[in-house]
Amino acid sequence: MAKGFLGDFEELILTIVAADHENAYGAAITIEIERWLERKVTLSAVHVTLYRLEDRGFIKSKVGGVTNERGGRRKRIYSITSAGVSILRTMKETRVELWKMVPQLKLINS
Repeated sequence: MAKGFLGDFEELILTIVAADHENAYGAAITIEIERWLERKVTLSAVHVTLYRLEDRGFIKSKVGGVTNERGGRRKRIYSITSAGVSILRTMKETRVELWKMVPQLKLINS
């Protein structure tokens, strides 16, 4: 895959990380996908995508503190990088331009 493009699932995960910057970890991202899109995803699919996005420089991670609710295990918290913001912005602009080409969706006086 070209460095400058994301797959749909990658874009979805990156968007959620950008939106939920203080609480973006694997399980929370999975819940958000199911809540917003009513789409079932596995935690492992989310983790693999997070690792790939981090390898590509679109997100970074840090290990959070130990919590009792997780049995003493730490969360890996993700945040978007400037490269991630840039690719999301580019993808959004491209999609908006493509949607403008659909006659049935053009707004009157737009």
